[in-house]
Amino acid sequence: MTKAYWVAHVTVDDPVAYEDYRKATAVPFQKYGARFLARGGRVEVVEGETRPRCVVIEFEDMETAKACYNSPEYQAAKALRTACSTGDVMLVEGWDG
Repeated sequence: MTKAYWVAHVTVDDPVAYEDYRKATAVPFQKYGARFLARGGRVEVVEGETRPRCVVIEFEDMETAKACYNSPEYQAAKALRTACSTGDVMLVEGWDG
């Protein structure tokens, strides 16, 4: 089965409030087996433009990635995020190559 990923590029406007979002994501991420591959580390743009924060989260497959995103637990957390940041979130299917 092909892994799937959330890839998010985020601009955080209120770091204190963003911490509430991060805490609120613990339950859905654990429930759906999320594994962080990148979470707010240094970003060096070598082509194009992006936001200052990049997050990459691995899931077992696309169905699990979608289920986590659409879950009531994550949607409650998302409401906290959208109040204190701006972002782009993509669900990306991996490659078994």
